[in-house]
Amino acid sequence: MENVNRIGLDTKKSENLANKLNTLLANYSIFTQNTRGYHWNIKGEKFFELHEKFEELYNDLSTKVDEVAERILTLEHAPKHNYSDYKKLSTIAEAIIETSNGIEGVKDVLNSFKIIITLQRELLEIANDTNDEGTASLMSEYIASQEKLVWMYSSFLKN
Repeated sequence: MENVNRIGLDTKKSENLANKLNTLLANYSIFTQNTRGYHWNIKGEKFFELHEKFEELYNDLSTKVDEVAERILTLEHAPKHNYSDYKKLSTIAEAIIETSNGIEGVKDVLNSFKIIITLQRELLEIANDTNDEGTASLMSEYIASQEKLVWMYSSFLKN
């Protein structure tokens, strides 16, 4: 039993999974801050609607940041916590402009979700291969709720 961690998972596979979860953590962290920036800087006729939606989204993303970090710890590895690491690992780029245009913010949110959901599908596959029900369940839950958000944000753009 020396090749398994405290929760009974193969140590090498768990390490691979934790590394991929750190990539997800980096993407979530950049996505959260970008969304917070859209919340702060939104202006125009859709202000009230999008200001509230961006706040809901960054609060949800912040919760996920914490859950992913705790999952990495559960796998007996260390979650990254520096933005310098996040910038290296993240496929989602920092929003360069402080956009006040809510439509552009929503488009960026949709692009970020595409990256996040794709990464979570990869993690789901790795988790299943590792026999890690905890991570697989978390990824399944995230994917299902985020697919609905993609539909809603996409519908907003089709007005």
